[in-house]
Amino acid sequence: MIDEKERKANDNRDKNIKIEIKDIQLPLPPKSADAEFEMEVYARFMKHIRNVPNSRMVIKILSSIQFVADMMDCSDGHISKVLVDMGLRAPRFAFPAEFLDFCDKSLIRNIWDLGSPSEGIRCLREHWNNIGEKDKLAVSERKYGLIEDGVYV
Repeated sequence: MIDEKERKANDNRDKNIKIEIKDIQLPLPPKSADAEFEMEVYARFMKHIRNVPNSRMVIKILSSIQFVADMMDCSDGHISKVLVDMGLRAPRFAFPAEFLDFCDKSLIRNIWDLGSPSEGIRCLREHWNNIGEKDKLAVSERKYGLIEDGVYV
């Protein structure tokens, strides 16, 4: 075991973030041959996730979602939902704020209501609960901090 004194300044291991590889499940390709959009999302996502120059898997997932959204001219939230419906399971860190906001709002509703969560989102919530990311404040309105370009005069 490495002591704190022996750690280098550029060491990527962060003792506060404990995300294990068992907490992440990558998506499977769509079963239907007619799902051209989903297959394109899947192919671009899986191709890009291998090329992200980062050792943290949650950063790779988030970067790949944003890359696919930019390349396909879709929103980050829509690409995230497509990937979750194909089986992507990851901690909340790995998803864009737009998708987390959508999940929190849809999980409040009943299954039979309009705008209720899909099967993939319900499984994602179960995954979050299993890995210890129970979000007790999900029913309240919240703002996610975003870094935005701005000009201050």
